Amino acid sequence: MRAGIGGVLAVSAERNALMRAESSAAARRTGAFVAVAVALFCIQLDFFALNLALPGIAAELGVTVSAAQWTLSAYMLAIGCFFIIGGRVGDVFGRRGTLLAGTALFTAGSVGCALAPGLGWLVAARIAQGVGAAFVFPVSVSVITNTFPEESRARALGAVFGIANIGTALGPFVGGGFTEGPGWRWIFWLMAPLSLLSLLVALVYVPDSRDTSAPRELDLLGCALVVCALAALTLAVERGDAWGWASARTLGFFAVAVAAGALFVVRERLARHPLIDLRLFRNVPYVLVTGMGSLSNMGYGVTVFLSTLYLQGVRGLSPLLAGTVFLAPALLVALSGPLGARLARYVRPTAVMALAGAVAGTGMYALAQVGAWWLYVPVFAWCGLGLGLGWTFSSVATQQVVAPARAGEASGVLLTFLVTLGAIALAGTAAAISAMTPERPPEEAYDAILQLGGVVILATAVVVMAVRHRLVLLGRIAPLSMRAPEGAGREPGRRP
Repeated sequence: MRAGIGGVLAVSAERNALMRAESSAAARRTGAFVAVAVALFCIQLDFFALNLALPGIAAELGVTVSAAQWTLSAYMLAIGCFFIIGGRVGDVFGRRGTLLAGTALFTAGSVGCALAPGLGWLVAARIAQGVGAAFVFPVSVSVITNTFPEESRARALGAVFGIANIGTALGPFVGGGFTEGPGWRWIFWLMAPLSLLSLLVALVYVPDSRDTSAPRELDLLGCALVVCALAALTLAVERGDAWGWASARTLGFFAVAVAAGALFVVRERLARHPLIDLRLFRNVPYVLVTGMGSLSNMGYGVTVFLSTLYLQGVRGLSPLLAGTVFLAPALLVALSGPLGARLARYVRPTAVMALAGAVAGTGMYALAQVGAWWLYVPVFAWCGLGLGLGWTFSSVATQQVVAPARAGEASGVLLTFLVTLGAIALAGTAAAISAMTPERPPEEAYDAILQLGGVVILATAVVVMAVRHRLVLLGRIAPLSMRAPEGAGREPGRRP
């Protein structure tokens, strides 16, 4: 009898222990989700809010708008240079510590920006923000990848980017509203407590994970070379129009970028533990996702830039009203995260990216054809859906086509391409406008660039599907449907 009671008590204790463990795991997943979503929300808000605040910053600090542009350039420079390093540091030394350090630095940078007495201080604080964001973004993706089980991972990433993209949606509205209201500094006062909240939640709930197959070593020479290459390239692209594209300074920075980039590739081939495993680029689905995502991000940046010029320069709208017009496309950008996760349940990641390119390409081309408000706003929204799905889902898709152990590295490489090529696209757009406007009205130049961008993205979507079809025929990747038989093959790098 006693034995029977003891057995029942033992089973009950075991059941309670399992329930506590399951509850603890669920709490960790929820906490990690909240910490990551809030952090990425702040980064996205920060990225898109400051464009409309530049005139206010220039007026208050007593500098030209061109000088105030360094607040954007410095952030782009820092975030672009450190994405790869941030992702790999998380994989090698632990994602929890890297996330905490990046969030803390971003929080401190936000406070520094809010208190900045002059342009130099503001630029320095923006660099701190950029470095912090560069560590947070790729590590956030890999934290979700390694915290959630495979069956719910895509849905969790989609929801995270859905929340983050609310920051994208609110960015122009918040930037314009604060600039016209209490002042641009309140953009940063809004982000400081939110990022601090993310830091505290991460401290309590985010579990640690790392690539256990990699030694705790970092390729420091590789880090120096990639930062040098990306910094030189970003500076040349960002300031080339002001310095002159044929000037010795611009050409010198391009030469440094090429030389450092070539040395980086040689170093990564020879290093025992490289910063980037170059075999990553033999993963064709990863390359397709990265290429389509980069083009989508370039298209998004160019479309937002041109629409801002059009709404304020041609339509004569105030920053607040211009930000209001952006709410329609930005709302669909926010919805693109959950939409991508839902689509990923039925079709392969490369197919979702191609669909995004088709929607984005047609949207950009159509946007150049319309002028009436009743048609402009919905077409702008359609364009935002495709472009948002493209650059948002690319971060989800990379996690589906590479092994989770190297999730941070894959995410860091993707984000580096997104930001660097986005900066190149914006610089090229500004140069094209300068070249075309003496001979034609500004709105004609804007339309021509939008049409070209739409055609390029649409053509790339067709190429992605053609390459995918060829790989399916060769048996190298799985067919289109996620319901294909198990023996049909898998995307390279993905775990069974």
